[in-house]
Amino acid sequence: MTPHVASVRLARGGGSAVVYADDGHLLTNAHVVGRGRHGTATFTDGSEADFDVVGADPLSDLAVLRVRGDAPTAAGFGDADDLVVGQLVVAVGNPLGFSGSVTAGVVSALGRAIPVQQGAAARVIEDVIQTDAALNPGNSGGALADSSGRVVGINTAVAGFGLGLAVPVNSTTRRIIETLLVEGRVRRAYLGVVGVPAPLPDDVAARTGQSSGLRIVEVISGGPAHRAGIRPGDLVLTVAREAVSDAQGIQRQLFAEVIGTRLPVTVLRNGAMVDVFATPTELVG
Repeated sequence: MTPHVASVRLARGGGSAVVYADDGHLLTNAHVVGRGRHGTATFTDGSEADFDVVGADPLSDLAVLRVRGDAPTAAGFGDADDLVVGQLVVAVGNPLGFSGSVTAGVVSALGRAIPVQQGAAARVIEDVIQTDAALNPGNSGGALADSSGRVVGINTAVAGFGLGLAVPVNSTTRRIIETLLVEGRVRRAYLGVVGVPAPLPDDVAARTGQSSGLRIVEVISGGPAHRAGIRPGDLVLTVAREAVSDAQGIQRQLFAEVIGTRLPVTVLRNGAMVDVFATPTELVG
């Protein structure tokens, strides 16, 4: 796995990146590249190559780079939707300047969402993988791999002592990556909620045929969800009449076509099902 992970440097900082395709495309975090457009990638064999930033998507914290020259063969990619809590994973990156570092841990939670402040703008990274594999500065953009060596996530942040987070590699993020490759950006709708999966009460589950929803733990002040009246403690059942059981269930609805439209959101509040209408805005910055 380590030959497929590079150290990347830009004018303002850097991190790690994973070789995504044999044509020289690398995958990293949007926050690693920031507003940079060019940089240098160093591979574990000591070779270097300049790269250009193809595009970045702040909401998923993913960015695609293209090296000018040769790069190692692509890593093998898996599907994070197949992960289970307790499963062994390894984090590969370049923490503290040490290239090709590997740390092991387990998946400690799935379907997390984390709020991130970027200048004056607040955003939420959805559906992240939580792991206890040790992460340090420089790990961001590196690979989170399963025991078979398949990349199932891109390490995105250190949340606290003994706690790391990674963006999953699944059908939703593959759609984001392909859009970045073709268009250089992803127009994303934004609601501004942070939630965790939660089971539905038995009577509601029997009535709806749905076993779980998304418990709202934070609503970003001034965001579309806040303006619509969604509150912390609400249990989201559906968005746009599609069942929601985790953060990815909301994220699947938040592409360009719903920007500026009124989305029906059904929540369970104080034992009653309530419909609210939220109008997503476009994520900027």
